[in-house]
This record gives sequence, structure tokens and C-alpha cells, in this order.
Amino acid sequence: MKTLFFLLFSILTFSQQTKSVDFLKCDAHIQPDETDKSISGSIIYEFKVKSEIDTIRIDAKNMKFEQVLINGKEVKFVNNEKELLLFEGYKKGKNKLTFNYSATPKQTLYFTGDFSNGSGQIWTQGQGRYTSHWLPSFDDVNEKVIFNISFEIDHRLGFYFGFSNGNMIPEKIKRKRMRPTYAFIYEPTNSVYKFKMQKPMSSYLVMLAIGNFEKQETKSKSGTPLEFYVDYRDKDKFEPTYRYSKQIFDYLEQEIGVKYPWKIYRQVPVRDFLYAGMENTTSTIFAQDFVVDSIGFNDKNYINVNAHELAHQWFGDLITAQSGTHHWLQEGFATYYALLAEKEVFGEDYFYNELYDYALQLRSAAKTDNFPVMNEKASSLSFYKKGAWALHTLREDIGAKNFQKAVKTYLKKYQYKNVVTDEFLAEVKKVVKAFDTENFKKTWLETAGFDMVLAESYLVKNKSVAAYIQLTKEKKDLENYKAILESETYFPIKQYIFYKLANTPFEDKKELIEIGMQQNLYVRQAIAETVTKIPLEFKAQYETFLEDASYQTKEIALVNLCKNFPEDKQKYLRKTYKIFGNNDRSLQITWLSLAIDSEEDEFIKGNMYHELLEFSSNKYESSVRQNALEVLLKINPNDVNVIASLFKATTHHKWQFTKFSRDKIRELLKKPDFRSKVEELAKTDDEATKALYEKFLKE
Repeated sequence: MKTLFFLLFSILTFSQQTKSVDFLKCDAHIQPDETDKSISGSIIYEFKVKSEIDTIRIDAKNMKFEQVLINGKEVKFVNNEKELLLFEGYKKGKNKLTFNYSATPKQTLYFTGDFSNGSGQIWTQGQGRYTSHWLPSFDDVNEKVIFNISFEIDHRLGFYFGFSNGNMIPEKIKRKRMRPTYAFIYEPTNSVYKFKMQKPMSSYLVMLAIGNFEKQETKSKSGTPLEFYVDYRDKDKFEPTYRYSKQIFDYLEQEIGVKYPWKIYRQVPVRDFLYAGMENTTSTIFAQDFVVDSIGFNDKNYINVNAHELAHQWFGDLITAQSGTHHWLQEGFATYYALLAEKEVFGEDYFYNELYDYALQLRSAAKTDNFPVMNEKASSLSFYKKGAWALHTLREDIGAKNFQKAVKTYLKKYQYKNVVTDEFLAEVKKVVKAFDTENFKKTWLETAGFDMVLAESYLVKNKSVAAYIQLTKEKKDLENYKAILESETYFPIKQYIFYKLANTPFEDKKELIEIGMQQNLYVRQAIAETVTKIPLEFKAQYETFLEDASYQTKEIALVNLCKNFPEDKQKYLRKTYKIFGNNDRSLQITWLSLAIDSEEDEFIKGNMYHELLEFSSNKYESSVRQNALEVLLKINPNDVNVIASLFKATTHHKWQFTKFSRDKIRELLKKPDFRSKVEELAKTDDEATKALYEKFLKE
């Protein structure tokens, strides 16, 4: 009951504040410090008191404050480590609040890499309501403010560069004419970068990114500056990483029907980002895993995430859902418009195949997912993919032009404001008066589960997916499969055939494989995956997979060839030597595991093992470390170096990686030899390390 009261009190407090106080603008000058992973700064808030209020609240997690002034006069305040509470010094009308603050955030502001060798990065992820961990701001998404951020980068960091939201404002430096002198003393100064917004946004969209970046730039068809960044070591990956980016931008601006609402758009990848991407206003941050070369592009590209985060600049940034109940207005729209953008790039068959895949995921999840889209407890799958499906049926039912008209008036009417579902549906109703918006809302947004029969009625409009659905429902013989493989049918259907026949003897599907080998690399990959026992007659053809433009296919082929033909293992290892593969180095790590297994020279073997240990260290991203640890735990789980790396992984900021390491530790501690090694490692004078080991030993 106490918890419920506090929750209701918090909601009422926020509601009261937004009705009584408008925070108009924030000018923040901040300085992150990579040495102790802290941040400090000075803040100026301009706010307007509309009606009497006893306490004004600013969210601020575990921060310290000094020199708190309102309208130039020092005031008393309360800092309860969650909020800065102000209760005197302000008047009705406009006010100015200034203060200094400092914090050492445990989340939201991240310091990654090694700043001494140029690989360090500082970046934020404030999704939802977490910006208040590094910047005094507002967890309530309904409190929209114009944020102008300036920050300093220590001169010792050399070529490091950073940015925030909005346009960069050049520094004007006045220099006095001086007499020449015989002595010159150079005093290095910090670099200062200033960024200015012109329109308000929710606090969770404020961002900061600092690193050793390279930049390329262009302009959209409408003249918006587009800036693309990569880590300085990845400058040869600009084109495949940002392929189709300008086309996507131009398409979405035209399809949405409302000009891009901000003055600039930039994108930057960072290492060990928590999610695929984040749509900070004007400045998207995304995961380093999407930085690829031309081969890696075929395995994992940035296009969908690129389009999704860009769509959020309208749906989420320009207009923002009032609460979690209406979260689909952001994620459903961004997911659907990303699919439309991919349709523009890859075609209609791709678009419908993706919709079908979404439908299959939703049907499967419906067995346990009991929350409808319009419920703040709904799963991400519902918000994103069922929300997208709802919009697809709406667009199909009322027509693309009417859909575009409704979206356009909706965005124009509520720009820079917060919205609820009924406000969007009201705009639909104005455009198509005969459309039953209440039935649509009930069917797609207020009912749990997923109606696959209804979804298929929309999917079968595409011949390729209609054939795919038919194939999954009917028994086919080899002649039918042959006809499909020889046709112009979209390739996922052809992939499906080989996955379906995975356990069929090679001789029985030999003719189909011969046809499939002439198809695109994705059909070939399905063959590589499913033919795990390679007949001698197929060996030469199977070896061609090592030449495919896919690191995933190369890895699958390398493993299967070495397993089936151990006498030729060295030949295959030589052929794939020094191919690093994708960002997670999966191919390289697999290569090392195979090479170690067959290497007879103990010195060379030791060097390879050491290389794997390096990959498991904090010098590398979590995706690399996890791949290396999985291999090392198979080779030598009781190696104290491997155990140390595994335990260090539990302190990482990325929850997916820490979950992997914690689960592995708990599983292995059931084995006496492993537990004994951990107990020995716990006998250390380093109290932090000792506590880490003992935490798991005591479970």
C-alpha cells in the first residue's frame, strides 16, 4: 500500500507540475571526465510559473548541487538524491534558475574503450526516462524543453570530437595583437563544442557522444544536412554501412508527407551500445555491430535500424506518446515506416516477406503474451511489430493516399506535443468518415493475441508470400520443389525448401541441391547449413562456399569441411587465414579454435590460445568477448585466466553480456574442479575482486 501511494503521489506531482510550470529552455555547459567516469557542469533553466505551486521538481539521480540561484538570488533547496526540490525564490511568470552540479552516473552515461590509445568513447542512452542520471532534467516525457548543450573535451584527448542535439555553433575567438617576444609558452586548452536546438523535446532524447570519429556529409533532396560518422579505424566502411541512407531519408520525407522537422540529421556508431539504435533528436546513436564492409553487409546491415531510427524523428521526437499505454504510436509507426523504406530499396516481395515473418513471431508469442498493444505492460514485440501490423491493415483498408493525409494532419496538429491513440484515430476518421476506427482499435490495439487468419488475408495479396504460405500448409513432392526452385519465386521460399528437407538423405535431394547451388548466396547458405554430412561427390562444390560473399557462409563451410575432411583441414585453414569477419569476429574466433585443435607446434598453439584470451578481455566489445569465452570454456574451462575473464564479464554495462556470464558461472560452479579454481582465485588481497568471486560462491 505504501508503494502504491508513492507511485500515485509521483504521478500526481508530475501532472501538477506540467499544469503549473512550463520549463522553456535549458542551457547546459558540461564536462565529462573519463578518468573517474564522472560529469559536472553548470545549468541555466528558464521556466514560467503559470499558477501557484509549492514545490518545483527537477529529476536528478545521485547528484551534488552548488550555487543554486533563482532570478540571481541564492535559494534554499532540497536534494533527496532523486530530485532537486525548489520551494522559494520563484514568481508567477518567467524565472531563471542557475546551478552547478556533479555526478558519477551508474548508468545512462557510459565510458568505453581505452582513451590512451584513441579507442575511448563517451556516449549516452537515455531511452524512456534515464537522462536524469547524467543531466538534471525531467523523467516525465510530457515536459518538453529546448535543450542547448555545450561541453568540454580535455585537451589531452587530442583528436577526439563530440556532438549533442541540434546544430553546432562555431566558437568565435577574439585574439589581441601582441608584440613579438623571444619566449613563447604554450598552454593547451580544452576543446569546447556548442550545440543549439530551436524546438522543444522530451529529456530522454538529449544525447552526448564523444570519440575519435571520421565524418562524411551530404544533403538530402530537400536540403537537410546529413552527417555520417564512424570510428577512425573504420573509415573504409562508410559506403556499405550507410548504403541507401540518403535514399531512405528522401523516401521517408516524401512518404510521411511532412518535411523533416529538425535542422540537421547525424548518425554515429558506438561500441557496446545497449540496443540496435536510439533516435535522439537530430542525432541517432547505433551499435558498432552495424558497421560493416561490403561482405559483412550481406550478413548484417544497418538499413532497417537506419530507417527505424530516422522515422522516430517524426514519431517519437516531433510527437511523443503521453504514456506507455500509447507507446505503439512511436514504435509501431517507426517499425512500419522502416518496412516501407525497405520496400523502396528491396521491393514488394521483401516487404511482404518481412510482414509474414512478423506475423509468425506474433502468432508464436500469442501463446503466452496476454497483453494488448494498448497496455503499458505489452511486450516490445507487440509495441513494435503488432503495432506495425495494425498500421499496415489501416493503410490497406483506407488506401495509401488517405493514410498519408491522416498522418500528415496528425503530425502537423500535434507537432512538439504529446499524443494519445484517440487523437490519431480522430484524424483518420476526419479523412475517411465511413471507416470504423472503434472496431480497428478493438481488433488490433485492445485485444490480446494475434489473428493469423486475418493477417493472411492481407498477406496473400502478394503472390510470393501467398505461395510461401501455401507451401507450409501442403505436402509437396520433390517435383513441386524443383519447379519452385527453377521459377522466379522470391528466395526465402527456396531457403525454406532446404530447411524443410534438412533431414532428407543427400541422394534424395541431390537434384534440388544442384539447382539451389546456382541461386543467390542466401539460398546457398541454406544448403551449406543443412548439408552437414558432405558426400565426396559434393566436396568440390561445397568448397565453393568458402568463396561466397558472406562471412556467415564462410564460417559454416569452414566448420563442416574441417569436420568431414580432416585430412584437408590445413588447406581450409590456409584459405581462410586472417579473415576477421564481422564485428563480432566470429569467423576469426572459430578459425582459431579449429587451428588450436589441430596444431602440433606447442609454441604456435600457445600463441593462438593467447590470442583467444585477448579476445575475451575488456580490450574488445562484448560480442567478441562472448564468442571467445564460449570457445575457451570448451577448450579449457578450468584455466584461471578464462575464469577471471568470465567473472570480469559480470561487471559489464551491457545486460545481455552479463546475463551470459552469470548463467555460465552458475552452471560451471556445479562442477567440483571449476568451483575449486574459483575458491583459489577468491584468496586475493583485492577486496573488489574477492567480493565478486564470493558473491557467486555463496549463492
